Amino acid sequence: MNFRKKLIAGNWKMNKSGAEAADLVADLVAPLASQTEVDVLICPPFTALETVSRKLEGSSIKLGAQNMHAELSGAYTGEISAPMLRDLFVTYVILGHSERRQLFGETDAVVNTKVLAALKNELRPILCVGETLAEREAGDTLRVVQTQVEAGLAGVYAEHAASVTIAYEPVWAIGTGKVATAEQAQEVHAFIRSLLVTRFDDTIARKIRLLYGGSMKPANAPELLTQQDIDGGLIGGASLEARSFLELIEAAAAVK
Repeated sequence: MNFRKKLIAGNWKMNKSGAEAADLVADLVAPLASQTEVDVLICPPFTALETVSRKLEGSSIKLGAQNMHAELSGAYTGEISAPMLRDLFVTYVILGHSERRQLFGETDAVVNTKVLAALKNELRPILCVGETLAEREAGDTLRVVQTQVEAGLAGVYAEHAASVTIAYEPVWAIGTGKVATAEQAQEVHAFIRSLLVTRFDDTIARKIRLLYGGSMKPANAPELLTQQDIDGGLIGGASLEARSFLELIEAAAAVK
């Protein structure tokens, strides 16, 4: 039996000014006022966090950030710390997104320091893992995912594990319009679940939510979300427009 509540998380990436963010949130808050079946999370850019935080007051929609630095403060020009995020009522933070790994050189070790710092500061990390097209074609998908999961969770104690969410995002399906088949996605999600059983135990592994993060849209969401180990989505482009994001939430709510 799957008792994990579905989570639909919107990663806005480097999109939306403060005013645009406020408009989008306004289009989400009212339709979701009585919605309780699905956890909803939006992750605006840093510059819109304060605006969005204010707009979400009294709403059930949760607020997340797209990244953070592992240190609490210091000479880290351009960086944002966990206490700064907490000050804006952020509760989740995306860590290790493939764009951070590929474009900014974040290693598994760097991602792990951020995961540990997030947990220490009572933020819920969304740890992103996934393979490139070359790695999939070489048959290395599970090896790559295992390495990233195990490294990302290094030093995470069992009592904190349920605060972690893991997002499987096949790099070749991010922003490309391509999507893993439901069977491909479920295979990797089930594999991640098995890694969590080994790392912690079966009870803890069943509490950790696993999201799919590769071009999930209203058209493919129902099939993906009915898979046993897919507990929601980390949504990119489809989260930038209220109608498509609301349709994804409806698709998640329809899964029994």
